[in-house]
Amino acid sequence: MKILISTDIEGVAGVFHSEQVRAGNGEYERARAWMTAEANAAVQGAIAGGAEEILVNDSHGGFRNLLPDGLDERARLVLGKPRYLGMMGGLEEGCDAVFMIGYHSRSQGRGILAHTINSFAFARVMINGMELGEAGLYGALAGEMGVPVILGTGDDAFIAETRDTFPGAEWVQTKVAHGQGSGVTLSPAASRRAIAAAAETAVRNLKKGGAVPFRIPAPIECRLQTQSSALADLFCMWPTLERVDGVTLRFTTDSMQSAVRTLNSLAAMSFMLR
Repeated sequence: MKILISTDIEGVAGVFHSEQVRAGNGEYERARAWMTAEANAAVQGAIAGGAEEILVNDSHGGFRNLLPDGLDERARLVLGKPRYLGMMGGLEEGCDAVFMIGYHSRSQGRGILAHTINSFAFARVMINGMELGEAGLYGALAGEMGVPVILGTGDDAFIAETRDTFPGAEWVQTKVAHGQGSGVTLSPAASRRAIAAAAETAVRNLKKGGAVPFRIPAPIECRLQTQSSALADLFCMWPTLERVDGVTLRFTTDSMQSAVRTLNSLAAMSFMLR
């Protein structure tokens, strides 16, 4: 049994401020160590539950945050970008299930450091009429490949908006959001213990059967609300994108993978306006 552990940072216990998620300062160095430790807790629990192979995907920012020399040696690490599957890089090797560790609420949500893919560029992402954050987008990408999400960890806002998307998954609430940059958190040690226990339970449940991938049937219509009309101007230079209004555009694809790859390409384009 092979598990992919997709690890972000905003949902990690103790993380509340943008300085903690951006390289170049001491707060980030401490936060990336907490991120690595939560990934290790998930590895520990997955193996205790019966997993035989573990891939850990660094799923934050430039995808170069996890500390390779701090990672449990029983896991392999997916690092760097660009990669076609983004936060689900590793699924191309064939995996049985996905853990989402340290995830966060979608853009315009009430969670800590809430955003969707690119906080500068994207205000809302709708897929076939459903508003989704990163968990929903990448969970649908995994589902398209026949892989279910069986564990999610992050703040209460993330869990509240995501729980129904992955019925039967295990959840660990690492903190309670009081605002974009405030709330109450577990200690890193308490969070790690809870993640290890939930990971073990998730894998044991997977072995019993019944985990259902989250699938969105094609065609996929993506409706994207940008953070400014200038961004919509830029993105609609792409000939297949249709302008809906000043800040909204849409496009249609034949798969979730194509939709996610398009969104990630637009996020990269947005750096032209920073």
